[in-house]
Amino acid sequence: MRHLSECRPSTLFLSELAGFNATAKLLGDRKPLQVPNIYHHLPHLLNNEGSLHPAVHVGLGRTGVSMVMGIPTVKRKVKSYLAETLHSLINKLSPEEKHDCVIIVFVGEPVLASIVIYNINNVYTFSSGLLEVISPPASYYPDLKDLKETFGDSRERVRWRTKQNLDYSFLMMYAVSKGVYYVQLEDDIVAKPNYFATMKNFALQLSSEDWMILEFSQLGFIGKMFQAPDLNLIVEFILMFYKEKPIDWLLDHILWVKVCNPEKDAKHCERQKSSLRVRFRPSLFQHVGLHSSLAGKIQKLTDKDFLKPLLHKIHVNPPAEVSTSLKVYQGHTLEKTYLGEDFFWAINPTAGDYVLFKFDKPINIERFLFRSGNQEHPGDRIENTTVEILPFSETGPKSKEKYKRTDDRFYRVGQFEKGVAEGAVDTSFNPVVALRLSVVQDSAVWAILSEGVTMTMANEAEPKCGSPFLK
Repeated sequence: MRHLSECRPSTLFLSELAGFNATAKLLGDRKPLQVPNIYHHLPHLLNNEGSLHPAVHVGLGRTGVSMVMGIPTVKRKVKSYLAETLHSLINKLSPEEKHDCVIIVFVGEPVLASIVIYNINNVYTFSSGLLEVISPPASYYPDLKDLKETFGDSRERVRWRTKQNLDYSFLMMYAVSKGVYYVQLEDDIVAKPNYFATMKNFALQLSSEDWMILEFSQLGFIGKMFQAPDLNLIVEFILMFYKEKPIDWLLDHILWVKVCNPEKDAKHCERQKSSLRVRFRPSLFQHVGLHSSLAGKIQKLTDKDFLKPLLHKIHVNPPAEVSTSLKVYQGHTLEKTYLGEDFFWAINPTAGDYVLFKFDKPINIERFLFRSGNQEHPGDRIENTTVEILPFSETGPKSKEKYKRTDDRFYRVGQFEKGVAEGAVDTSFNPVVALRLSVVQDSAVWAILSEGVTMTMANEAEPKCGSPFLK
């Protein structure tokens, strides 16, 4: 056996090693792969480091809220609607809601910022943290003079929609880290009462679903809600095509890219997109601006859904399996009602019919509220119906004995009177595994359940939470 020191590498091995070292050196000399970023789409920003910082910023910079509302505004030659818009939004917020949101007014023309700030400050205070005003530096915008005219739009309209895309992008980039949800509004709208709670509760109802856009108006880019983490993707997509198409078209293209199969037909694509873009009805915002920010453009756009009343109230329910023996009318199902999407409508309840909510895990109930009928059908009320609960445990304080018990171990804790059932739940019953509405006498009218709320008790193990059917 030869000693290791006597071993010599072959000429072939040395040649291969030399080739490997040469290749490694060449690779080492190469630059790393370039990852696309905002500067690829807006290369002019490299000339000014401050282009992505607001040139104007007034407000406390509040963060950690549930909802951020963004309002872009520019100079309108005929009339500004910003004051009316802010009045409508702010006056319809409760004191608690004013601490759980921030309204950002984005001024798309830096020279206009001081005027907007002055006018707002005459009515509201920036010290509360509710309102902020920002404006980008002029260097943020590229040269918009030589844009390609597309889709039959004039040069001025192409410039207007292109700048609008850049405005939305800057506003979203600023808002992304401030709250859970971001709602895009315009500076010429009015809101319905209770709009904030309605939007928040609707979003919470869908928290387990893979949605991307919640629409609270059917018009343009008004009342569109996004989850904050999705804003980065949306901004990136907008900036890639900001010169090509208007914002609402680009948003539709994002959905197409995510879920549409080119081998399927258009109807299939629309069904797939509807899972990502969820429409809330009736609309919560109405467009009121007659004179557009595009010079000379008159827009008589109104949202017909805005005038329709909200026929049910939305709350956040604990996870549960819902069922009923009642005959449902025209798709107004109990499942949709429990999710806050609709009211429940059933044909003539008869004795023995029931509505059952079986919770995924036992909960502690403090109070309950059920309201029947609505504005369009006030006579479709629930009567002669009891509220019953099923405790998790058979044992408990003797206070249970004063309540009537059914053969299947439910306890009757309330009943409907004049279409409403409301009351407190004795703590001896908790935790509860199910709640039931039981019809004890035939009804001559149909039944609408427009509101159901339960409030669960706070304890060390579980936080306090609200629900449309268990309060």
